Amino acid sequence: MITQNVCYIYQNVIQATSPLLAKYSHIIPILFILSLALLVFVKSNKNILSKIFLSFSLVFSVWLIGDLITWTSVNYYLIYTVWSFLLFLEVVFFVLGLYFIMVFVNGRDITWPQKLALFFATLIPLFFTLTGDSVLGFDHSICGAINNNFLDQYKLYLEIVILLVMFLHLFLPFFKKNKLYNKKTNLIVTGSMFLFLAVFGITEYLAAFSGNYEINLYALFITPLFLMVITYSIFKLDIFNLRIISTYFIVFGFLILAGVQLFFVNSTADRLLTAVTVVLSAALSFILFQNLKRESDQRIQIEKLNIDLGKLIQQRESLVHLITHKVKGSFTHTKYIFSGMIDGMFGPLSPELKKMAEMGVESDDNGVKTIDLILNASNLQKGTVKYEMKPIDFKEIILKTVNDKKEVGEKKGLKIETEIKEGEYKMNGDLFWLTEVTNNLIENSIRYTKEGTIIVGLVKNNSKILFSVKDTGIGITLEDKKNLFTEGGRGKNSVKVNVDSTGYGLYTVKLVTEAHGGKVWAESGGEGMGATFFVEFNAI
Repeated sequence: MITQNVCYIYQNVIQATSPLLAKYSHIIPILFILSLALLVFVKSNKNILSKIFLSFSLVFSVWLIGDLITWTSVNYYLIYTVWSFLLFLEVVFFVLGLYFIMVFVNGRDITWPQKLALFFATLIPLFFTLTGDSVLGFDHSICGAINNNFLDQYKLYLEIVILLVMFLHLFLPFFKKNKLYNKKTNLIVTGSMFLFLAVFGITEYLAAFSGNYEINLYALFITPLFLMVITYSIFKLDIFNLRIISTYFIVFGFLILAGVQLFFVNSTADRLLTAVTVVLSAALSFILFQNLKRESDQRIQIEKLNIDLGKLIQQRESLVHLITHKVKGSFTHTKYIFSGMIDGMFGPLSPELKKMAEMGVESDDNGVKTIDLILNASNLQKGTVKYEMKPIDFKEIILKTVNDKKEVGEKKGLKIETEIKEGEYKMNGDLFWLTEVTNNLIENSIRYTKEGTIIVGLVKNNSKILFSVKDTGIGITLEDKKNLFTEGGRGKNSVKVNVDSTGYGLYTVKLVTEAHGGKVWAESGGEGMGATFFVEFNAI
């Protein structure tokens, strides 16, 4: 017959520091797990993944409470009773951890045979627990129960199997053909749960093997870290970004750390100061969370606006393509009629009618070019254009473009001259689209220059190729300069000179230039003082 409470002696003499450490290592994880699990459950619309995570967190919290009792209680009857349930609870939260990972990786709930397999894995420890055979006695010398050896072995092998299956799920997504699957997220979530359960299981057996059971207490301090990573991943940044989630965690952590001090301080003054700190912190946290909620609501509204804007842009693009294709077809049809008139398909024409037909063909050609310009700009903007990048001689492109445009310039009485310095002008680029750049800039200068000279320059400085087109045209005002190289950007003066201006020519130049790693800009002394357009590329 026991005449004294050996658990009291053991707790207060043999392990004088353990009860304090046990409280600190258990209470913090319990508060963290429950608060974060509830937060996830509410914010994720109570989906299957959040339900499993909440169940996992509840079972693990109950286990922590039971384990805390075994460390701090001096009532060996209570310790014996609680101890008998701990092994079963440990098996359950290991199984729930695996269930969570399987659902997360597969993106859907598991099959019924898989659910039954997980359920049956818990039946053996449940049976031994209900029959009272999970523990075989009580060792008063260490104030601890004696585990059933068979259950210890069962738990060991089951946990090894669970960790192996979880480890396979860690790399399973890398073998999936679905390119949209976020492999990084899987590594974070599955890796965190795997490490958490692995550390938990390993430290438990190390403690039992070495006899130093305080190892378990220190291991529990890393629990919040793993669960915070998992919780962050469950949010998937749908509402909160990383900064907002981190703020929630920091505030919760601070309140929990401040609050648990009430369990460890002894004097009335310390308890009062700690309580005041907790209350003030809670009040400030409430204000902070209100601001975060407003920011979160604004972010949701912005995301909705972005979605709506994306739909509008898509509708606009579809409309642009429909209209341009229809209009382009009309231009092609009328051009065929005008060309037939010129060729005499409809009988002889008078000189006046033939001249009008030629003007019609020219007008249709310009219309088709305008439509192609808008379509090209749209495709370039969307990034659907595939560039055939290869080494080319940019100098040859310039010389060919100048030669093609001389006749157009001469009809307006303009001189087109070149100032090309000797040297190699090799670069990586798409021949077609770089030709479009030179065509657009030289045509632009011809269109907006009434008289004078257009000078096409080319020079190589170190590893840079600088192409320029200088004219004596209408110039660029400061106001108009803001609209250059923008989609549909047209200056007031340019519209006066060219009523058919679309503003897509320079926009196309900008998109193509930037796609080639270059930059484009314009300089002008002002209205009526001409302009110079520059394009810079990297040489090879």
